[in-house]
Amino acid sequence: MLSLSERWQALQERIAAVCARCGRDPSSIRIVAVSKGVPPERIAEAYALGLRDFGENYWQEARSKLELLPHDIQWHFIGRLQTNKVKYVVGRFALIQVVDRVSLLEEIRRVAMRQQTVQPVLIEVRLAEVEGRAGVSPSDASTLIEKTLETEGVTLQGLMGVAPYTDDARALRAAFQSLRRLYEQLPVPNRQWLSMGMSHDFEIAIEEGSTMLRLGTALFGERL
Repeated sequence: MLSLSERWQALQERIAAVCARCGRDPSSIRIVAVSKGVPPERIAEAYALGLRDFGENYWQEARSKLELLPHDIQWHFIGRLQTNKVKYVVGRFALIQVVDRVSLLEEIRRVAMRQQTVQPVLIEVRLAEVEGRAGVSPSDASTLIEKTLETEGVTLQGLMGVAPYTDDARALRAAFQSLRRLYEQLPVPNRQWLSMGMSHDFEIAIEEGSTMLRLGTALFGERL
């Protein structure tokens, strides 16, 4: 079984290889280590290897990690966010990647204004019609983008999407291309992060322009 250090080294080599193929700089790609189900001591080990961005899916799980781990970690909320949990997440997470509806946006605005802060967000776009899949539909994304750009207390930094879980490279590429086209329609100051690509598809995501990868299994291995 590979150590965490060996996994991280292998990931960096794979990222460098695909970047070399498509003429990109590996340092332009931000790695978010998906730490759902990963104990704090394992996250601390990844931190010691130089990782600083970690993604959590549930506030209940993330809560103790935020208290136990170094305060310079950049936490990303990447799971479905219920409006009644927004008050815990705003101001504590460097980036909320999952804004997919006006009601969630409005609650983030309300909490941020009360805290006198500005919360960075990404809009999550649904890239696969799978039952229960989060994200705003591509046809409704432009409306939500406009609303977000006009909303006080939030700053839109880009888009996020989860591609279909498939081995069909053409389907993955098409999904990523559709998200990139939408991303390129954002105002230039709001094109900071195109968050697409996970453990099973990140190489294709890099080829299609991803600037942020969310890597869990490839880094930490299978979780229970």
